[in-house]
Amino acid sequence: MIFLVGMMGVGKTTVGRLLAERLGVRYCDSDAQVVANTGMTVPEIFSSRGEAAFRAEEKRALAEAAQGDPAVVAVAGGAVLDPDNRKLLRESGTVVWLRATLETMATRVGRGTGRPLLGDDPAAALAALYPQREPLYAEVADIVVDVDDARPEDVVEQIAAAL
Repeated sequence: MIFLVGMMGVGKTTVGRLLAERLGVRYCDSDAQVVANTGMTVPEIFSSRGEAAFRAEEKRALAEAAQGDPAVVAVAGGAVLDPDNRKLLRESGTVVWLRATLETMATRVGRGTGRPLLGDDPAAALAALYPQREPLYAEVADIVVDVDDARPEDVVEQIAAAL
């Protein structure tokens, strides 16, 4: 298993799809799995059931993704907050941290549509979230790829070379 971790806007979904295709394995997005499991979008879960309910579904989706045939898994940005998730990541495969500057992430997420934690000021929200998550990404990462000025195809090449 290859797990892609990192903040919103670093390109986990795009890179994940391309990497899975390159390696000839399945692709899994933990946020998409949460939607499939619940029948609700991420914003709907946050608004009707709260963040704790989302995190529980996220944990379940990550555990499901870690089982079965080899895959590239795009891991929800906040999954690393849970110690059990970090343990699962470390024990179940290779973890690739797609790292970007706050400026890059803010540009890529734009207005933050569909991302409940970003609220009305995505740049400020990212600046508040990143210091909490950065050491956790570093803790689980086997490979770190800086994505700021890289095309997704170049990121895939860097990961493939590192594997």
